[in-house]
Amino acid sequence: MSYHNGSVWPHDNAICAAGLMRYGFVPQAQQVATGILEAADRFGGRLPELFCGFDRGDFASPVAYPTSCSPQAWAAAAPFLLLRTLLRFEPAVPSGRVWCAPEVPARLLPLRIEALRIAGGVAAVDVSRQDWHVEGLPPGLKLIRHARTPLTSMR
Repeated sequence: MSYHNGSVWPHDNAICAAGLMRYGFVPQAQQVATGILEAADRFGGRLPELFCGFDRGDFASPVAYPTSCSPQAWAAAAPFLLLRTLLRFEPAVPSGRVWCAPEVPARLLPLRIEALRIAGGVAAVDVSRQDWHVEGLPPGLKLIRHARTPLTSMR
């Protein structure tokens, strides 16, 4: 058990998952994202600052780090970045575009995300095993139904 050696930081892992997804490492991004979301479930929906990085074969549930802050602001934000990552939802309001191309693991389906505030509107994303759609994008925003590549300009 160590604060900096082998511990799991939800916020940092959410950033790692976002980078993996952006560069096309979809299964790896899904693995990181689902691991953190499963840990959140085991922590009662309240992710701590960090938890112990013990092997699942040794412990059935994540092990809380004794002095970890919970709740903790950036850990609480991690699930939102993970959902955005799995949806590959990339708004670029100034350029009038929204990229979306969900890569949500089957065990999280069906998935509906509501009340996405964007450009003065309120959107929703529905993902099932067969299809997905975005509803409620305000006028002037074009939905691009593929992933934004790292080299795609946001302008």
